[in-house]
Amino acid sequence: MTKTVNHWIGGKTVEGTSGQYGPVTDPATGAVTTQVALASVEEVDAAVAPAKAAYATWGTSSLAQRTAVLFRYRALLDAHRDDIAALITAEHGKVHSDALGEVARGLEIVELACGITTQLKGELSTQVSNRVDVSSIRQSLGVVAGITPFNFPAMVPMWMFPLAIACGNTFVLKPSEKDPSAANLLAELASEAGLPDGVLNVLHGDKIAVDGLLNHPDVAAVSFVGSTPIARYIHATASANGKRVQALGGAKNHMLVLPDADLDAAADAAVSAAYGSAGERCMAISAVVAVGAIGDELVAKIRERAEKIKIGPGNDPTSEMGPLITAAHRDKVASYVTGAAAQGAEVVLDGTGHTVEGFEDGHWIGLSLLDKVSTDSDAYKDEIFGPVLCVLRVESYEDGVALMNASPFGNGTAIFTRDGGAARRFQLEIQAGMVGVNVPIPVPVGYHSFGGWKDSLFGDHHIYGNDGVHFYTRGKVTTTRWPDPADAPAGVDLGFPRNH
Repeated sequence: MTKTVNHWIGGKTVEGTSGQYGPVTDPATGAVTTQVALASVEEVDAAVAPAKAAYATWGTSSLAQRTAVLFRYRALLDAHRDDIAALITAEHGKVHSDALGEVARGLEIVELACGITTQLKGELSTQVSNRVDVSSIRQSLGVVAGITPFNFPAMVPMWMFPLAIACGNTFVLKPSEKDPSAANLLAELASEAGLPDGVLNVLHGDKIAVDGLLNHPDVAAVSFVGSTPIARYIHATASANGKRVQALGGAKNHMLVLPDADLDAAADAAVSAAYGSAGERCMAISAVVAVGAIGDELVAKIRERAEKIKIGPGNDPTSEMGPLITAAHRDKVASYVTGAAAQGAEVVLDGTGHTVEGFEDGHWIGLSLLDKVSTDSDAYKDEIFGPVLCVLRVESYEDGVALMNASPFGNGTAIFTRDGGAARRFQLEIQAGMVGVNVPIPVPVGYHSFGGWKDSLFGDHHIYGNDGVHFYTRGKVTTTRWPDPADAPAGVDLGFPRNH
């Protein structure tokens, strides 16, 4: 019998009532292993209601109470790393080491949330005028929602809800319906850590659930990570409903390689950044921009390394890259490779025919490398979200930066060079939210914030770090004036000498 993933609402498993279910497949075999309940509008209301009720007490709980829960939660997550990673591998397909890395990245934000006491300190200015003081504090918002993508089913939710609940909010998480099980385990462990019922809820669903949250009057803010078209929709819809929104969109991350770069290090970085997690990550390097005469040598080094990557099931310890999430996505990724030659690219590696013995029905695709790609080709313009690396050739640093800044995306970027002055110029001149210098995937640590520019971010706040704390709280300023106690009315004795 197929396993069913149900909602987690009010501190317990709640069976779906809509009668609608979505299939969850094992990407390595192509077999449907699970079905996930898809929420109706009424079930959205049923998830928000306990979050609203829980906010009445959680929103006024002490910082000591919140951090005590979070410290216990961190310990439980650490103890269950392998369990969470196994669920990720079973439903997403990424290799176990990648899944463990995802959990570790999520734990960084839980650790940040454990230190929320210092993040929420206010400010005070005394004697701004005669006997007048001004103080500022930050207070929670209420019920907030998170809508998260399939490619990091544990990490991205953990980028959101730990900080949100540490700040005193309650949370409704709508994870991807393609790999929903990790989210439930995260919520169950939070309950085990002592998180009160209703503070963290998991609502499974599709567009009906998303729209229900975007339109719900009791949801104060929405966090989203996904593709640019959906991010734009989320931002427009939720903002029109008066909600605070952070919506992180897609990417086309470039890596500029200058002629002085260590080409072996650059090739190593390009292979890991382009093909790690099968390219299904918004921080993947999908375009290498080679400056000057180094292009041929760099492409040869990338090819040499890419041909050695072992593709196989994520639960096989020898596998270095797993399958793609669905067969439809695999076919879409393959279409960019098959169409590249017709649009002028040189197909150095074609991974579209790859299969794995014994797992022929899995969602397999090999590594593809496209050289001399033009900026008007589909393989360059679109976010492919698969193991396809485009190489573009330019004559100078200025040409490379101009090409990269012309992209509508501005998520992450990198430069490979031995020259500090060139790296400094790049850091200042490139139009992207995250920059790596000889670092291919510059995902910030938890106490800095993650986010892009241009079509890679809609809303004012990046995710986690200081921006995350600010997103999940709002400021309040109080101006206070007290008369001097020596001026107390007649008949009131405070023990001060009288001024009159």
